[in-house]
Amino acid sequence: MIYKGLKGVVCTETKLSKIDGERGKLIYAGYSAKDLAISRSFEEVAYLFWYGQLPNEKEFKWIQDQFKDNRELPFHLKNIIKSLPPSLEMLDVLRTAISAVEVTSNERPSIDDSIKLTSLIPSIIAYRLHALGVRSFPSIQRDLNHVAHYYYMVTGREPKQEYIKPLETYMILTMEHGLNASTFSARVTTSTESDLASSIASAIGTMKGPLHGGAPSGVIEFLNEASQSDDISDLIRHKVKSGEKLMGFGHRVYQTLDPRAMALKQIVHENQKADKWFELALKVEQVAIDVLAELKPGRNLYTNVEYYAAAVMKALDIDSSLFTATFTASRIVGWTAHVIEQRQDNTIF
Repeated sequence: MIYKGLKGVVCTETKLSKIDGERGKLIYAGYSAKDLAISRSFEEVAYLFWYGQLPNEKEFKWIQDQFKDNRELPFHLKNIIKSLPPSLEMLDVLRTAISAVEVTSNERPSIDDSIKLTSLIPSIIAYRLHALGVRSFPSIQRDLNHVAHYYYMVTGREPKQEYIKPLETYMILTMEHGLNASTFSARVTTSTESDLASSIASAIGTMKGPLHGGAPSGVIEFLNEASQSDDISDLIRHKVKSGEKLMGFGHRVYQTLDPRAMALKQIVHENQKADKWFELALKVEQVAIDVLAELKPGRNLYTNVEYYAAAVMKALDIDSSLFTATFTASRIVGWTAHVIEQRQDNTIF
């Protein structure tokens, strides 16, 4: 019997997350991902994945300091990044740079190394933009939390809270999502007792593929059309009747509301006056849901996380070439947690 893509094959267990597609629930280590994304910081949720519990006040301060202490790029990484061909995509750069980070040991992947790899990604991206002449390399800021520092490093702009909260919500919601293709790659690599950096390089290589990482660029094109349309309802009706896929609606796993989209929508709604793209996204979603309910009754097509991710990226003016890199900057937390978990009860795949 052949199971294409290993569909339906159970190969491991995890305590890190649970996905209930029928009821629209995503659980992170026993907690609702939606609730965590709304009420907690990136560092707190990363701590939860790495240590299995949310940090107390002292532990929270410690994990924040650890992120800040690991932001500086080693000299050899700068040389590697500068030497890479200009034609390479940002994920190629991330994959190569991460593979060259010195980690402590092959024998047991560590949380210290997980923090180091996660903390370095904003600096790697920023230095690559500097090497390409896009913008100068910003000075490392110790007074910013991880997501604010990410935004500052990749855009060169001072972070505003009304933008950072939606971005942080998105990056928490994309930290982990079960045994997807890139997470499976990381677990396969570490199952051979290879090192953490190699496992994450495998995951990044998998993330690069358009069938997995992709980008919400299609949603942005849709929102751009809507922003220029005199009648959004007519625009959506035409797309649906002509058989065109409505980008940002529907999900392979979730048969009801995507809990990640619900959380991101709440934060966008709370900050809708901060940017016209937030207001537009909220308006277009409601029109689209009404049209879909009329033209495709019973299909239960709701917005997915990419829909509101597109609105956030557009509002923050993050270049489309960095969309998948931003996804990677958050998912690395889940990858490293899976690598650590795999090695606790390892069997080679």
